[in-house]
Amino acid sequence: MPRMGGHGAHGGMPGEKAKDFKGTLKKLFKYMGAFKVHMIFVAVFAVCGTVFNIAGPKILGKATTEIFNGLVSKVSGGSGMDFGRIGQILLMTLGLYLISALCSFIQGLIMTGVSQKTTYRLRKEISEKINRMPMNYFDTKPVGEILSRVTNDVDTLGQSLNQSATQLITSVTTIIGVLVMMLSISPLMTLVAILILPISVLLLSFVMKHSQRYFRGQQEYLGNVNGQVEEIYSGHNIIKAFNKEEDVIREFNATNDKLYDSAWKSQFFSGMMMPVMQFIGNLGYVAVAILGGYLTIKNAIEVGDIQSFIQYVRNFTQPIQQVAQVANMLQSTAAASERVFEFLDEAEEDQTVPNPVSVEGLQGNVEFDHVHFGYNPDKIIINDFSAKVKEGQKIAIVGPTGAGKTTMIKLLMRFYDVNSGAIKIDGHNVKDFNRSELRQMFGMVLQDTWLFHGTIMENIRYGRLDATDEEVIQAAKAAHVHRFVQTLPGGYNMELNEEASNVSQGQKQLLTIARAILADPKILILDEATSSVDTRTEVLIQKAMDNLMRGRTSFVIAHRLSTIRDADLILVMREGDIVEQGTHEELLAKGGFYADLYNSQFESTDLTCA
Repeated sequence: MPRMGGHGAHGGMPGEKAKDFKGTLKKLFKYMGAFKVHMIFVAVFAVCGTVFNIAGPKILGKATTEIFNGLVSKVSGGSGMDFGRIGQILLMTLGLYLISALCSFIQGLIMTGVSQKTTYRLRKEISEKINRMPMNYFDTKPVGEILSRVTNDVDTLGQSLNQSATQLITSVTTIIGVLVMMLSISPLMTLVAILILPISVLLLSFVMKHSQRYFRGQQEYLGNVNGQVEEIYSGHNIIKAFNKEEDVIREFNATNDKLYDSAWKSQFFSGMMMPVMQFIGNLGYVAVAILGGYLTIKNAIEVGDIQSFIQYVRNFTQPIQQVAQVANMLQSTAAASERVFEFLDEAEEDQTVPNPVSVEGLQGNVEFDHVHFGYNPDKIIINDFSAKVKEGQKIAIVGPTGAGKTTMIKLLMRFYDVNSGAIKIDGHNVKDFNRSELRQMFGMVLQDTWLFHGTIMENIRYGRLDATDEEVIQAAKAAHVHRFVQTLPGGYNMELNEEASNVSQGQKQLLTIARAILADPKILILDEATSSVDTRTEVLIQKAMDNLMRGRTSFVIAHRLSTIRDADLILVMREGDIVEQGTHEELLAKGGFYADLYNSQFESTDLTCA
């Protein structure tokens, strides 16, 4: 019997279950409809491989009978063993096993191809789906949950599909085939062998019932331990700074003790499985051997049939346990498939429109026409906002944290659609553009910089993939980052690591500005990112931003109000509403919320300097 322990929750213990098991499996089989012919071949080769394997013990039994009869004949003074006949039987058996192995190899090869093609197709569809999903989905779902659909769920689906499909076919075929062969040898011996099964099943269910909660506890506490280790590792400096080493160790030891306790009990129960099942199996072999000897004396069966029958008993109990394991695997397959299909079935945003407006020749005039918007329809956060922005103007959006400044940007980029009213570019409603073409008009420089693993040249060229090296360098010069890049080993060909931690925050910001300059958009969206850099770098970033905004319509999310005094229009937001709008001088003259914000920043600066 295969050992069930040693693998935690994968050692035969049930994992996550699907909400709609039958419906999900039906959907999965329908999804795999393109591989119907492949699956038929898998079934045929799996059945053939199993049948040839099952026939082996019966033929080997004939060889044992020949040897026994030969020995008896020799003792009685006869001709002895017929080695030619024995050789023929052994060669025939070898041929059967070779054919069986070849069939199993072919079905494994085909099934691996099917499972890998299925997971490849799923990953491809998920990747394409992500680009069609509305921003609301990503704003309301944890990043880890979305990533797990692409990684864990698809991997689980591929692995369990590959194992469960072939194992189910071979196990069922083996059970039926072995039962037929056992009955052909002796119905009475078959009855004795089958009576052992209920004892094994009862024992198996007893152990699983008692160990299941320990396996679940093991998985839970293992997750807690891993979480604590990750948390401690990432916050090691803070822990040392506050002298919390002993508290952290105490907390970790408490969780680790719980993990040890549950893991010990779960592994103990699963470790008991093999010796106990072997003991019961051996009792069955003893009963079969005694009964077989009796039947041989009565000439009801031959000596070789006893050996064949014992092999069949061994082959009969294995697939029954494998079917139980396949049932658990199918639960995992269905659960993973359900989560993947849930994602693929999520509502998408419209990517194209009939008769779309072309972005060619547009200048970048923007108009907000009585805009109403709320993330929830029953809670409107932008009420009847109207404003006209001419090409080349600089619009600042200010307000305290959480006021809704980024909401305006999301509406402009059409990450969300307005509830009523309209946003127009050069007189055209943004809803009349294809989304991808609309976003070609925009360039973004955000506070959270995004650079990918690649060279500096590739990261800047991301703004316009067909740009020449010279154009990339010119953009870097305009962003005041060229001199810095020249000092790096490899210059523009230096590789940025996973999180671009081999360059500073300010240098990252300058690289993203260079990328935006290279893209040459009509409309800019800037999220000031100078709060976490030194004064010299802040001056460079400000100069780079000025170069970037020159001649372009710009929307600036401002944190330091001193940087947007020259803005053509300032939108002041508070708790989602635009409470004031006007120029810097007009808003100061009003003595309202903007004036309070502006003065409070200067008071803070004076106090700091004092």
